[in-house]
Amino acid sequence: QVHVAESGGGLVQPGGSLRLSCAASGFTFNMYFMRWYRQAPGKERERVATISASGIVTDYGASVNGRFTISIDNANHTSYLQMNDLKPEDTAVYSCNFFGGHDYWGQGTQVTVSG
Repeated sequence: QVHVAESGGGLVQPGGSLRLSCAASGFTFNMYFMRWYRQAPGKERERVATISASGIVTDYGASVNGRFTISIDNANHTSYLQMNDLKPEDTAVYSCNFFGGHDYWGQGTQVTVSG
């Protein structure tokens, strides 16, 4: 059975940092690309970052490039999103997505940046 779960969200002040985790099981983790998305109230879902199955290739949305870092731990079937210099406009529900032969999603974790 496939299971994908995000954690690490919360309330942080502007300029602060958070690290999100996405733990997965039930599929061949190292054969899937992985993306982090976010969606703020009243806005369309936005792709934040992508990482290849090997972890070698990464890509970021323009709004987070230079502040966020995506990584993957294939041994522990977990992906991370390190978020630094957070801004109020980063407030959103963050979700992870594994795509390859199938498409798997987590439920999301709330990140609120407010001071």
